[in-house]
Amino acid sequence: MNRLSKNLLNIRYASFFVPFLSLGGLFLASWVVLPAPTAAFLPLAVGAAEVSPWLVGLNAIAALVALKTLTSGWGSRAFLAISVVALAVSASPLIQFSEANERAAIAMKTALGEAYAAQISQTEMRPAPFVMIDAFRGIPTQATRQTTGIRVASPDGVSLTMNVYRPLLAGKNPTIVMIYGGSWQTGNPSANENFSQYMAAQGYTVIAIDYRHAPQYKFPTQITDIKTAFTFIQQHASEYDIDLNRIALVGRSAGGHLATLAGFQSQVLPIRAIVSYYSPVDLTLGYENPPSPDPLDTRAILRSFLGGTSQELPALYRQASPYEYVKPGLPPTLLIYGNRDRIVQSKYGRALYEKLNQNNNTAVFIEIPWADHAFDTVFNGVSNQLALYYVERFLAQTLQ
Repeated sequence: MNRLSKNLLNIRYASFFVPFLSLGGLFLASWVVLPAPTAAFLPLAVGAAEVSPWLVGLNAIAALVALKTLTSGWGSRAFLAISVVALAVSASPLIQFSEANERAAIAMKTALGEAYAAQISQTEMRPAPFVMIDAFRGIPTQATRQTTGIRVASPDGVSLTMNVYRPLLAGKNPTIVMIYGGSWQTGNPSANENFSQYMAAQGYTVIAIDYRHAPQYKFPTQITDIKTAFTFIQQHASEYDIDLNRIALVGRSAGGHLATLAGFQSQVLPIRAIVSYYSPVDLTLGYENPPSPDPLDTRAILRSFLGGTSQELPALYRQASPYEYVKPGLPPTLLIYGNRDRIVQSKYGRALYEKLNQNNNTAVFIEIPWADHAFDTVFNGVSNQLALYYVERFLAQTLQ
């Protein structure tokens, strides 16, 4: 077979794959900007932006293959155009990253002071807000000590446990108490284990606690269980390398709601800092102004959690809203939200941030323009790399 024949054969093979590459790449890239209409599409809407470096590579390959087959007719030109559009869309989080990072850096300096970075410069943390190689290989971590399934209590026969993650070297450590999310209905202390292991490797004792779930157990049962866990932590501090004078609460979604609610009124543990990812803060407004689209039916979730509508139970909705507990003297609070979140809209996080500031509290609000709810499910994703960079620094400063 001569060289010309081989080239023609290669073009035919490439032409066969062009439609699949181009249309497949466009379908995946479209979820970088499209909201999830239903729960079934939520993983795509959440994950697409987080794996944008992979999508950039896929669509670049599709464009190159289409370019190679241009001589075969108009179809290849159309697929080349499709791949170029998909490439631009999939690159949008990376294009926006520098500006988002700059705003986050300003927010941190405004709240913690211009010199905060110098004060924590000796702490080992991630070197940059985004490390491209980590987007492909994962965020590296080190070995830790893990103790799981520790029995805390058994209210109504429901076993409440906790997991503890610690550095290899024994000793009293600044401590993170983790509260998992899951619409107050699902989850366990092993949720977000990548984060727990990573922070333990950085020198923290991380304690992931448990609580009973709705709809069987409605609010305020969850706060009661969290207080029980706090008491257990206080009683077993030396056993698990806990520094009771340096404790932060960290939670995501429903867990972030419980973390802020507990942290704003804790009388058991002296909470030094709170980190809340994309959490509900004003349940009345959340019920009366649901997102659109609303892939998880947020009103149904709130009715399950509280036992009725905001019109039927107005006092309970206020009691369950961290926004209602804002007053001077609260722990420094870091609020992280995605601007594309259609489960907990970022405007509510900003409202809490503004009220904290009005009451002379230290607060940081970081909004990630391309991120959806639960963006940190992709631990090495673009959004979580940005969030983790500032969470590390916020905790290093507030727990030093």
